Amino acid sequence: MKLELKGISKAFGTFYANQDIDLVVESGQIHCLLGENGAGKSTLMNVLYGLYEPTAGEILVDGKTAVFRGPGDAMAAGIGMVHQHFMLVPVFTVAENVALGAEPTTFGGVLSIEETRRRIREISDKYGFDVDPDAVVEELPVGVQQRVEIIKALVREAKVLILDEPTAVLTPQETDELLDIMRQLKASGTSIVFISHKLREVKAVADVITVIRRGKVVGDAPPSASPAELASMMVGRAVSLTLDKAAAKPGEKSFVVTGLTVRAANGTNAVDGVSFDIAKGEILAVAGVQGNGQTELTEAILGVQEHVTGSVTLDGTELLGRSVKDILGAGIGFVPEDRTVDGLVGPFSVAENLVLDVYDKAPFAKGIVMSPRIIAENASAKIQEFDIRTPSAAAAAGTLSGGNQQKVVMARELSRPLRLFIASQPTRGVDVGSIEFLHRRIVEERDAGTPVMIVSTELDEVVELADRIAVLYKGKLVGIVPAGTPRDTLGLMMAGVGPEGASDEK
Repeated sequence: MKLELKGISKAFGTFYANQDIDLVVESGQIHCLLGENGAGKSTLMNVLYGLYEPTAGEILVDGKTAVFRGPGDAMAAGIGMVHQHFMLVPVFTVAENVALGAEPTTFGGVLSIEETRRRIREISDKYGFDVDPDAVVEELPVGVQQRVEIIKALVREAKVLILDEPTAVLTPQETDELLDIMRQLKASGTSIVFISHKLREVKAVADVITVIRRGKVVGDAPPSASPAELASMMVGRAVSLTLDKAAAKPGEKSFVVTGLTVRAANGTNAVDGVSFDIAKGEILAVAGVQGNGQTELTEAILGVQEHVTGSVTLDGTELLGRSVKDILGAGIGFVPEDRTVDGLVGPFSVAENLVLDVYDKAPFAKGIVMSPRIIAENASAKIQEFDIRTPSAAAAAGTLSGGNQQKVVMARELSRPLRLFIASQPTRGVDVGSIEFLHRRIVEERDAGTPVMIVSTELDEVVELADRIAVLYKGKLVGIVPAGTPRDTLGLMMAGVGPEGASDEK
């Protein structure tokens, strides 16, 4: 099946998420849509899948104009989509999830799921999915849940399969398995639209790469294009994809976490007896698939979580039990994983957000009176230093793009004397060029003698920044290994397998 998008635009008010996009997906082709977070990739696919109505343009299937007023129309035309956040009912079985929305019935209208079970086994055997139709979804690993989503589309006879950031929640091994599945689907004649911002994966499977930047197609590239060429197309200028950093020179172990346990609302331990330390002048990167306790770990250190036991000390002083304000005041810089909820006050100006931690301290305030002039001067300097794209320092932070909001948070937290720096997903939503700059600033903080803790689900970022790597799985510390540990080993650890010889240091 040949799929064409002609002149597709999608506006939200006066903002165009997509503008005049042309795209052709040939039958049996893996066509990659490459671009930074916020470039408009997912919006375009939501138009194609009938979730959004295009503002302008048309969709053609095998040369004929198609109008999709909902996902049902798209599926009927042979288009399936696997969303970044799975659309599964956790307490249902695989067969029940696959049948949902297209329930099979016997003569007389009686529900019968046996045909769905048969089709699941058939597809699972054909592609080596190894999926049990009667397994309960919530008991399956994330990688297998994703296969269930693919099976859902194939049962509905999808000829074009859209995969939206499909590797975001997978371990490296699960990612390799998915790429193999994509190759098998292509060999069977299925077309795939692969949405990603990860150059390594795109180059591994794509037949054609279309690069989108700020809602517009900037060009097509062959998979033989170098990572540097693709990155340049993504951001509009040449960028360096490797971080040049000297070996760490760690000092004394100033930050120590011992037996940290965080009790979740459901009674389980979101963080379960975790212990580690970070020396002055080193970066400890915490790796793991999203949802394995990283959020609760950082929030417990900051004093946000309530049901916490264990010990967290900085330079010998206990932090547990202290207020968030006291902890930040102790010299801890903190970049939360969700900048819009925890990192910024959207209606406040960029200038105000840049001093949220220190607005009541000199030189930004004298007594109870803030100094607008000094706050404005600080904002002007940080906007230039961190290349924050904003109409002015007076603009509301909430009106900035996600990447620029992240720069505001990073600029604020790295602009005061620190005794500890913690950053969760430090470059989420930031373009490749800005990642280069922010990584360098993090290393500069390390080189200044600050202990640094990075939490990231991007394995490339972990490998790039870390002096040591701690891996979490289901709230437990699988192990701590040195920088340079093979990616395959890290992937096994992210799946809960402690490698032979992994460090037991805490």
